[in-house]
Amino acid sequence: MRPLPSDYAPFYETYVSLVKNDDIKQALSTSLPDMENFLQSVPENKSDYAYAENKWTVKQVLQHTIDAERVFAYRAMCIARGEMQSLPSFDENEYAENAAVQHRSLNGLKEEMLLLRKASVALFESFTDDMLQAKGIASNKSITALSLGYITAGHWTHHQRILAERYLL
Repeated sequence: MRPLPSDYAPFYETYVSLVKNDDIKQALSTSLPDMENFLQSVPENKSDYAYAENKWTVKQVLQHTIDAERVFAYRAMCIARGEMQSLPSFDENEYAENAAVQHRSLNGLKEEMLLLRKASVALFESFTDDMLQAKGIASNKSITALSLGYITAGHWTHHQRILAERYLL
């Protein structure tokens, strides 16, 4: 089952549309080998590379994907568990500014991303169909837990493509 466009804010269509699988549990699970292969191919000498002025470095992009995956998984868990309070937004640029990736190793970021994706797989595999269809509010917009799974999977795909095309990885 796929989320309907009415199940998430239009902004997220970019990510949802990148996920071709109609089973979010399978989509997340099967994303792991490709993610691992891609991350292993990122060379250490590219860790502080940015393809243009005022663009994030490779390490900042990886930290951003980690932060976003954590936020999306938290939101999905809250909504699947019946949370009725509005979940907060997050400012990706503020998070990036405060992440201090200069103190992180590229290998540490790669390992964390893989561990986090494994945790996301386990989280979504624990959800029943009813939990996936549960609706909540995040960033002042209605969203389902299922949509957050597709957003999670598509967000990584989006950034992997940017890393491959613009960072030449």
